[in-house]
Amino acid sequence: MSVLSSFVWSVADTLRGPYSEAEYGSVILPFTVLRRLECVMGPHREVMADIVAGYEGEQQRRTHLKLKTRTAENPGLSFWTTSDYTLKKALEDPDNLAENLIDYVGGFSANLDVFNAFDFENIIRTLDSRDRLSQVTRHFESIELSPAVVSNADMGDLFENLIYRFAESANEGAGQFYTPRDVVRLLVDLVYADDADALRGRGTVRSIYDPTVGTGGMLSVADEHLRSFSPGASTALFGQEINTRTYAICKADLLITGQDPSNVRQGDTLVVDRFEDRQFDYVLSNPPFGTDWKAVESDVKAEHDRGGQGRFTPGLPAVGDAAMLFLLHVASKMRDVDETGRGGKAGIVLNGSPLFNGGAGSGPSEIRGHMLENDLVEAIVALPNDMFYNTGIATYLWILSNAKPADRKDTVQLIDATKLGTKLRKSIGSKRMEIPDAHRDAVVRAFTGTLSEDDVEVPVKTFHKRDFAYWTVTVERPLQLRFQCTPDAISAVAEQKTLTKVDGLSEALEAFGDEVYLNRETFDKAIGRHLGDHGVRLTPAQRKKLWQTIGVHDDTADYCRVQSGKNKGDLEPDPALRDTENVPFGWGDHPKMHEARDETVQAYFDAEVKPHVADAWIDWDKTKTGYEIPFTRHFYTYEPPRPLEEIDKDLERVVGEIMTLLREVES
Repeated sequence: MSVLSSFVWSVADTLRGPYSEAEYGSVILPFTVLRRLECVMGPHREVMADIVAGYEGEQQRRTHLKLKTRTAENPGLSFWTTSDYTLKKALEDPDNLAENLIDYVGGFSANLDVFNAFDFENIIRTLDSRDRLSQVTRHFESIELSPAVVSNADMGDLFENLIYRFAESANEGAGQFYTPRDVVRLLVDLVYADDADALRGRGTVRSIYDPTVGTGGMLSVADEHLRSFSPGASTALFGQEINTRTYAICKADLLITGQDPSNVRQGDTLVVDRFEDRQFDYVLSNPPFGTDWKAVESDVKAEHDRGGQGRFTPGLPAVGDAAMLFLLHVASKMRDVDETGRGGKAGIVLNGSPLFNGGAGSGPSEIRGHMLENDLVEAIVALPNDMFYNTGIATYLWILSNAKPADRKDTVQLIDATKLGTKLRKSIGSKRMEIPDAHRDAVVRAFTGTLSEDDVEVPVKTFHKRDFAYWTVTVERPLQLRFQCTPDAISAVAEQKTLTKVDGLSEALEAFGDEVYLNRETFDKAIGRHLGDHGVRLTPAQRKKLWQTIGVHDDTADYCRVQSGKNKGDLEPDPALRDTENVPFGWGDHPKMHEARDETVQAYFDAEVKPHVADAWIDWDKTKTGYEIPFTRHFYTYEPPRPLEEIDKDLERVVGEIMTLLREVES
């Protein structure tokens, strides 16, 4: 495939000069699509011409063309051209080449509107005006892209490789368009794993959807893999894509494979779900990493507030990263569980932040809680670093299901595949690692619980869904203040905005003396009388600011108590000593149930906090529920430091080498 891709891209040598590197892809991609379509239509041009001449209606032409061109391996063509031209025939009239090609492209059936997305007519005219049209057309006419030579899956690889080259030459993030095939195949294998037997049955019908479809690579692999289980399976592929070029390629690719082109729709998935009325058997997605959603913030928040009916109702992540919005969308598109117990499955590629970002009560934590409490997370697989073309960061595959097998209900598998990558002979962008077939199979068997002794080791840990839940508890300690009107304290009062304009305050405080008070009420009364005697009047707010400024913490001071309101007389907490504790749902011997909150938290507090700070208490009103999946922590292996003797020997050796070098310099 790399040879074919390099040959296709080599037309860039012809474009160099009149075109910048950033413009190469805008020429190469539509010509590649055109040549593929031409090669697919090639054996059927006579039949196509007869049908076009014999029927005027689009539906009639489509129906008869599919019937006439259908084979055991091919579902039949659902597109055509009314033009007699091919690239070869257009080249035979060089003086009118541009017009011939425009006629050729303009003759395609209405369902093949992809060339409008490329603005292909303008590209043809620009090539002609820059005296490059003939050379480019001749180059693509020489490339053999017939299905017999280049399969649909290989063609998908070619398109994505070209997209990668285009993005790289244009200094764009190639990874947002291109998911490495080894990652796609692992994701698809995991999503299909539990359904393998059902997929082998006759009359299998499945829908597959990708909300960030790109060029359709995930759909192609998923479709190909399903047919390997059941050659007679009927699949319906669906996708939504925001980028115009990749949308056009995906639509053309689905047309070629006999899919309904109307099932690929353009638009921002976060703004509008183009398949709002549909759910699917399988959902696959690799949303762009680290993309913010500021541009669509108003739309997303409006759906979040839609009375419990929106995709984003469970919570909103920080505006700087849209990953968890895509996670919620993917979960919402899994088909509902039917009377036979079959539901939907999904797989999504995410970076590490959705596992742990955001504390208890935050949007990300609430989203994790929604996914876990509804038992939607079946497994999370950690991939090796350097697996993607535009980033070397840690990445994870989330496998979702709303109809888990009985033995996996309320559980989540964590699978550590970080050590299962092998180095590529040559890096491609940031991609330096790949997962070979044998290791991919081992990960799938680890997921299904069928790992054998002959397989490579795959660390797996299974948890109850509430093992990732916790309560964040606010621990308060009483306020203890010592009051003394020292010069430093009086200077601090003079710097307070609410107090600096009070006439005579500093002089009155200097006259108060430096007596030490260990009780706030006593100090408050004494200072109040003193200020009154000096004609200084303070509002309640200024009075509070005064003792807050003068008072300093002192463990020997009396406890301060709330002076008004419903809690009057209670111990007043010291904000500076306030702390939080995360209490796991299953701490101690208590059940993993929300109902055990007070009992579990109190037991934790009595055992872990009270012995160290006897005067502390829990502010129950501030208790929040949180969810976090600390993947790395669960697979961390402690490695003890080297013995001191060994380190000393190394130091002596290095010092000796340095001294030897110094003597050589001196001599």
